[in-house]
Amino acid sequence: MRVLTEAVQFKADAKLITFIEQKMNKLDTFFDRIIESRVTMKLENVGQVKDKIVEVSLHVPGDKIFVRESDKTFEAAVDKTVDSLKRQLIRYKERQRGHA
Repeated sequence: MRVLTEAVQFKADAKLITFIEQKMNKLDTFFDRIIESRVTMKLENVGQVKDKIVEVSLHVPGDKIFVRESDKTFEAAVDKTVDSLKRQLIRYKERQRGHA
């Protein structure tokens, strides 16, 4: 799977990008036909707290799976998105088996 990362309005360090790629590559264990994943990281300024937003779009054959999560750190937000993507991939895979 190809992992494309994009940081909006800031420069992501190599450690964060490596962390994201490792997490995304673990999704291959749940569904091995993922074409690519696009990860977009944003900063949201709301009052005193700067929330980190992570959006992930997974391209699978014939469909797209999208998740958006926010947290205090990018790492925590990525963990949330990966958990959500696992559930969605398992559901997607079960639907595919039902049609075959």
